[in-house]
Amino acid sequence: QVQLVESGGGLVQTGGSLRLSCVYSGNMFRVNAMGWYRQAPGKQREFVATLTSGGATNYSESVKGRFTISRDNAKLTIDLQMNSLKPEDTAVYYCNARSPNPATPWLFTDYWGQGAQVTVSS
Repeated sequence: QVQLVESGGGLVQTGGSLRLSCVYSGNMFRVNAMGWYRQAPGKQREFVATLTSGGATNYSESVKGRFTISRDNAKLTIDLQMNSLKPEDTAVYYCNARSPNPATPWLFTDYWGQGAQVTVSS
């Protein structure tokens, strides 16, 4: 099992910045990617950013150039630095860890944190 706990959400004005942090623990041996997703009211959860165990990053087009994902192996955190925030960034942000099935790697288990609210006022 993998445990994820987010922190750092809050209220910020348009153009401001926030940093989300996710502390991970448990059996991280098979986790090959960690990332962030978000869910706005009345919408489906959507991908924001991911960081693989090899160091590759990927971002959604809507946040590219404004958000940066990083990992601190000493603190055991996966962080999301969010700059130039817009009202449409308002959502609950979820930390994610993905663990492929060793026998069938195209199948995987997703672990989720409890979510952190980010609200951007106009």
